[in-house]
Formats: sequence, C-alpha cells, structure tokens
Amino acid sequence: MKTTMSRFQIHDELTAPERSAPVLRGAISGAGQLPNFLGVLAGSPAALRGYARFRSELRHGRLTLATLERISLAVAEHHGSEQGVITHSRAARAAGIGLDEVARARQFDSADPAQAALLRYLQALLASGRPPMHLHEEAREAGWDDEQILEAIAAVSLESFTAMVNIAGEVPLDGSSEASRILQAA
Repeated sequence: MKTTMSRFQIHDELTAPERSAPVLRGAISGAGQLPNFLGVLAGSPAALRGYARFRSELRHGRLTLATLERISLAVAEHHGSEQGVITHSRAARAAGIGLDEVARARQFDSADPAQAALLRYLQALLASGRPPMHLHEEAREAGWDDEQILEAIAAVSLESFTAMVNIAGEVPLDGSSEASRILQAA
C-alpha cells in the first residue's frame, strides 16, 4: 500500500508555529489525536485560528449536529474529498444517522423531507452560486428560517474550505501521518 505524502508539512504540537500550538493542544485534548487536516492547517496560525473559531461558532448555532454532518457529507462528496467523506461518515454515525441516510446525504438527499429540501438548496448553491428562488422557498416551507439557512450556507463554506485544503495538499487520511513523516524524513 502506497502512503500519500502531504504537499504541506503535517505539524504536531512540537513542530507547529508558536501561535498554532494552543489550538493544537486544545484539539488533541478534545479528540485524543490530531487530525492530519489540523496538522497541515497549523502551518498558518491565522488560518488555523480562523477555522477553529468558525467551526466552534457553527457548532453552537441552531442547526443540529446531524444536520451539520449531512451538509458536511454532501459537500465533501461534491468536492471529491475522501478524507472528508470518511471523517463525516464516522461523525454522522456517532450523531445517530443511519447508513442509508449517510448514503443519501452524500447525494444531497434525505428521507426526511425538511433535510432533503435544505440539501437541495445547498446543492444548487454549490453548483451555480445562486440557487433558484423556488429552492429557497422550498427550504423555508420545510421549516428552515433565515438564521438556519444562513448557518447552512456557512457550513457549506467551512466544509468547502476543508475539502480544498485536503485535496490541494494531498493530505493523507488520518492515521497515516506517521508513515508520511517517516517517508518525508528519508
């Protein structure tokens, strides 16, 4: 099996720039291990802090964790981010989303009509940058208010950023960073 090497250095709390270290320590204490994406993002303290703040604010918004994970799955699939699909499939399952619903979310769909309406709206947003008014109205009629729709757009933005870093940096799947560092050192 070939180990992918990241185009960017994958930092840990010892190699990261000083201004990234507090965020990395917090991520490690919360998750137990540092995701490769955050290790890469640590190369830019401003980008890492901005990402962490944006993600934290969205986690404290009105959208449920299950809705955020559905959005993340759809966007990761849209961008072709294997790392994102794997990460958010696990997180979605932990949030109580069944396997069939995970598969639907990856296609901007859901068995829940309200979730499906929101995902269709977001799919059109990603496809054209300007979703048709009827999809906006469908989302509203399905029970989503402006605050929730704006949070959903923000979640699309955050997950798109994550996918772009993972893809542009060829960031290896989590668990493979040690092998990548060994190869890089050789």
